[in-house]
Amino acid sequence: MAETNKQFFDFKLLRRVFQYAAPYKKKFYLSVVLAILLAILTPIRPMLIQKTVNDYIAHSFMDMVIRITLFQIGLLLVETAMRFLFSFTTALLGQSVVKDLRVATFKKILGLNLSQFDKTPIGTLTTRTINDIESINDIFSDGLVPIIADLLSIVCVLGFMFWTDWQLSLIALIPFPIIIIATYYFKNSINHSFFKVRNAVASLNAFVQEHLTGMAIVQAFASEERESQKFRKINKEHRNANIKAIFAYSVFFPVVEIVLALSIGLIVWYGSGQKAPAGTIMSFILCLNLLFRPLRVIADKFNVLQMGIIASERVFKVLDNEDTPRAPEGGYLKTPENLAGAIAFEKVWFSYDDKNFVLKEISFSVNPGETIAIVGHTGSGKSTIISLLNRLYHIQKGEIKVDGLNIEKYELDILRKNVGVVLQDVFLFSGSVLDNITLRNPDIPREKVIEAARMIDMHDFIMRLPGGYDYHVMERGATLSLGQRQLLSFIRALLYNPSILILDEATSSVDTESELLIQHAIDTLIKGRTSIVIAHRLSTIRKAEKIIVLDKGEIMEMGTHDELLALQGYYYKLYQLQFDSKTKVA
Repeated sequence: MAETNKQFFDFKLLRRVFQYAAPYKKKFYLSVVLAILLAILTPIRPMLIQKTVNDYIAHSFMDMVIRITLFQIGLLLVETAMRFLFSFTTALLGQSVVKDLRVATFKKILGLNLSQFDKTPIGTLTTRTINDIESINDIFSDGLVPIIADLLSIVCVLGFMFWTDWQLSLIALIPFPIIIIATYYFKNSINHSFFKVRNAVASLNAFVQEHLTGMAIVQAFASEERESQKFRKINKEHRNANIKAIFAYSVFFPVVEIVLALSIGLIVWYGSGQKAPAGTIMSFILCLNLLFRPLRVIADKFNVLQMGIIASERVFKVLDNEDTPRAPEGGYLKTPENLAGAIAFEKVWFSYDDKNFVLKEISFSVNPGETIAIVGHTGSGKSTIISLLNRLYHIQKGEIKVDGLNIEKYELDILRKNVGVVLQDVFLFSGSVLDNITLRNPDIPREKVIEAARMIDMHDFIMRLPGGYDYHVMERGATLSLGQRQLLSFIRALLYNPSILILDEATSSVDTESELLIQHAIDTLIKGRTSIVIAHRLSTIRKAEKIIVLDKGEIMEMGTHDELLALQGYYYKLYQLQFDSKTKVA
């Protein structure tokens, strides 16, 4: 989404950024002290050169010339060391703040409701967490404190010049209005270009992330050239924005050099006409170089500072996002760690956009240890029900209870620990098989993982993989079949031993051999625990104590397999449709 240009300069945002620097205030104070000392040291060398030429070289006091020269060398070394320490301290301060902000932002993203990820591109959140936070680092390393240091240096140099010869100083500053005008236009041009660059970077990140994730679809439909053209367009916008910034730099810096040359020429012309001492003219030329050095970059630093503040605004929007699981009035109730598993939906209404309801007055109950099945056409609301049970979304009306208590009253950790989910499309992270089963939980020993794998006959398969449990699974489990990924997710569910198990389309789209293994795993998993099975294959749910038939978000029928067939209603039609199609295929 395109950002709008903000007026420079939001002190509230800057103050909030500096709140994250509070744990590192010693580094901040050190950088400020160094900035002041460097500003004081800046005019000392021109002062010494002036005195050396006017008082010592003119009178052939060579001993004093040597001493002052040695002193200047020592002073230069001290100043160099202080500048290094200043740069290192401000960069260290910035990186320390960035580290804390990045952790806080990622933690916030992890705690957002799933609805946020439905409407926010993943690439945008990636940009906020990486690129924008890195821009905040510039507030410290190239922003506020360095700008203060440069301004102090300018003040000290100008103070020395006017103290030495105010008339010569005024003559030297005659071309300065040109610098002010050039800086104004440069700042605006760069600022505008930077906004375009930032927007283009966010678009590039979102586009690349989305297309890398969906590469199989792009290639399957031979869309490489079309998508490449779209990428070229976004990339061209990024290039054009950068070129405009480069053009502004290319114009500004030569203008600064021309103004510097004009100022030096005026000093030489006026000084020689007034028979000013040679040392004074030399010191003024050196002062002009010291004056123009920060002026060359100060406009750029102001833009960097502004971009850092704009980036901080985007990051703070993420940190201030209130779309997180809400604690109930009076706080969460103290509940046992392990739940019995009774479930009750009472007149539940739900909509993803607060307008179009995908679930309408859903009511049903499941006793502890009971297995129910939910069936229906695609889009009937089956998967939405399990998302609500896990509190991934908030319902608009009604109530969902587990063990007689509204799920809003449970702490999320306790609720989700007791609700295990096995999805049709299993997501595996890049890492070992063991890491994916334990989700990198160091408290789960390898022996317990092996025991769980043996329970559903997966141990031998894992051991056949190169490296066994240490076999490296590629991102999203690309090196494993769908059935293998599902079986790994069964081990994960068994390992966490939930009171409530949800199986979402667990046996769809797999081969017969994998289906037999999965069915064995299901029988092992549902034993002794409350289970909700969502399946397209009606043959897999005959054993369920209760079958719920959904259509367009409403419960149309409820009962056992035999009872629903006897009704010859929605379930009967689904059953006939599925088995008639199988007969025709056969």
